[in-house]
Amino acid sequence: MGEIRNKVAENTKLVTFDLEDYYIIGNRVQVDISQWLDQGFILREKEFRAALDAHNWEQYQDYYVAVNCSTEAIIPAWAFMLFTVKATTFAKKVIIGDLEALETSLYNSEIEGLDVEPYKDKFVIIKGCANKPVPQSAYVNITSKLITVAKSIMYGEACSSVPLYRKK
Repeated sequence: MGEIRNKVAENTKLVTFDLEDYYIIGNRVQVDISQWLDQGFILREKEFRAALDAHNWEQYQDYYVAVNCSTEAIIPAWAFMLFTVKATTFAKKVIIGDLEALETSLYNSEIEGLDVEPYKDKFVIIKGCANKPVPQSAYVNITSKLITVAKSIMYGEACSSVPLYRKK
């Protein structure tokens, strides 16, 4: 009799693209610099520098760090730059923003370097359900990248996909 083969699956050009496969493993933390401002609003350079010098930077070893200010204080660019100088010694990456902005930045880096040639002339389904935090921008970015090579792009699951693009 021989081996049972699924000829439909073997010959299909349907490919599932799962953004979760590009999730960067690692600890994430958001740091609010308002803790080092006078009354949470006023940046005094001397005190700010002293607070940064006294801060335990080792706690960010191998972390992905998002730095922001939760108050309406006007923060000069150099303050975030100084924070970055201190944190980069230990952190894997530092960005300005919240944790969603951090995820966006991490996914953008992964998608930017992605070789999409394996998806050339394929019917691609971008998987929609995710257990990991996948930002909306990652879906937009991968769609923009795949549209250059894919024959068709859909969103969702094979049983209930939403057609997005079909090459003419």
